[in-house]
Amino acid sequence: MIRPALLACAFATILASVVVSRSGANPAESPAAPKLGIFTQSSDVGPVKHTGASAWDAGLDQYAVSGAGTNMWKEKDEFHVVWKKVKGDLILDARVKLLGDGVDPHRKLGWIVRTSLAADSAYADVAVHGDGLTSLQFRRKPGGLTEQVVSTVKAPDVIRLSRKGSKLTMAVAKFGDELLAAEPVELDLGDEVYVGLFVCSHNPDAVEKGVFSNVRITLPAPDDFEPYRDYIGSRLETLDIETGRRKVISSVADSMQAPNWAADGKSLVYNRNGKLYRFDFAAGRAAEIDTAFAVKNNNDHVLSPDGKVLGISHHSKDHDGKSMIYTLSAAGGTPKLVTAKGPSYLHGWSPDGQSLLYAGARDGDIDIYRTPVAGGDEVRLTTAKGVDDGPEFTPDGKTIYFNSERTGSMQIWKMTADGSGQTQVTDDGFHNWFPHVSPDGKSVVVISYAKGDVAPADHPFYKRVCLRLFPTAGGPARVIAYLYGGQGTINVSSWSPDGKRIAFVSNTRDP
Repeated sequence: MIRPALLACAFATILASVVVSRSGANPAESPAAPKLGIFTQSSDVGPVKHTGASAWDAGLDQYAVSGAGTNMWKEKDEFHVVWKKVKGDLILDARVKLLGDGVDPHRKLGWIVRTSLAADSAYADVAVHGDGLTSLQFRRKPGGLTEQVVSTVKAPDVIRLSRKGSKLTMAVAKFGDELLAAEPVELDLGDEVYVGLFVCSHNPDAVEKGVFSNVRITLPAPDDFEPYRDYIGSRLETLDIETGRRKVISSVADSMQAPNWAADGKSLVYNRNGKLYRFDFAAGRAAEIDTAFAVKNNNDHVLSPDGKVLGISHHSKDHDGKSMIYTLSAAGGTPKLVTAKGPSYLHGWSPDGQSLLYAGARDGDIDIYRTPVAGGDEVRLTTAKGVDDGPEFTPDGKTIYFNSERTGSMQIWKMTADGSGQTQVTDDGFHNWFPHVSPDGKSVVVISYAKGDVAPADHPFYKRVCLRLFPTAGGPARVIAYLYGGQGTINVSSWSPDGKRIAFVSNTRDP
């Protein structure tokens, strides 16, 4: 959790270089303000007595907003907002925190979408109040009365506002818990809306302050996209496990997938359009890895424990386009074929460097296999009907975690290194995929799909998913990231060597 004292300090630091636009009752748009992150400008809405402020800390990727205002209710509003214009469907995510004790218990902050910056504009927001009340507030037409849908979750610090067509939905949680969505509201705000983060003091003489982190504006894939043919943009992110703080380190307009963290901690290896790339943290950029003929790689690739060798899954024309496993120097070179049968999808490397784990499609079934790195006969470790996938060793090499649909939903299982003692680990309201064991062996990260969204054996692109962490010693899983992604988000292990962070990919269309 982010401590309040640290948030207050961060807020003071951010506002040291604040940019403000005063707009009054009928605000006019002024030139774009600098240093506002993903947003265009900040504005006071309505006749506030005290000027608000917005600023962005690039290092923390965090927004600080202060605002006054009598209220956001009835026929008109007074508040401060940092905003940009966005068209079409959207998903707005953030972690939020009001600072200090506050003057009025109904002070509030959150996400907002509006047709204009006029005080009486039609709008919808997710508002977290100082007393914990959380609601989807909305005004159907200019000058109309505000209505609201109240959440059953009190004082959440994770908020999401989604729009699909004319339906707007609020979903909120206390960090670590599953998002709880309210019934959607039908509201036509037009195609282009003002989207922003707001603070309202609910007292004309007071100024309240809030901090927003993990702020993401996501434009989801259109309904008519064709999976595995049409792709939307990708964001390569890192996540601090202790604080939950995320940071976007690279973005592309096409499909970037499945980061591995290098053994020295200095770079990430990922797939992009069938090729492999290395993102160098110090340089802040990526370079293609020479994989010679292997340019149809999928997102199942693994680095050896010492970081010197890269294992890849390439769709080989010499094997009827099936995915086959190869190894090559991590610096690049000509791949050497390891597996004799396909399709084979690489997921794990034994800690002693001698064996590879992979999912293999054989005779209409997908099971887990083990083979020597140097090549040789494969050993089948699972025999259950359906899909067994995502195998990965624990750091001591004694246990293998994997996911299996054998009980009717996709859940996490474990077994000994020889395939014996297969035991179910998770059994919850999600389909859970791709278990990745932390370097100390104490935790496992998985990607989780809501059961109503996908079939048990499917892990598609472009869904509302979450990353969850559970202890290997037993106990419930907790959410560590709420995002839009799926296939390619975290197919392979992406723990940092020190076990403090993970890397993953989220997705959005270009605005």
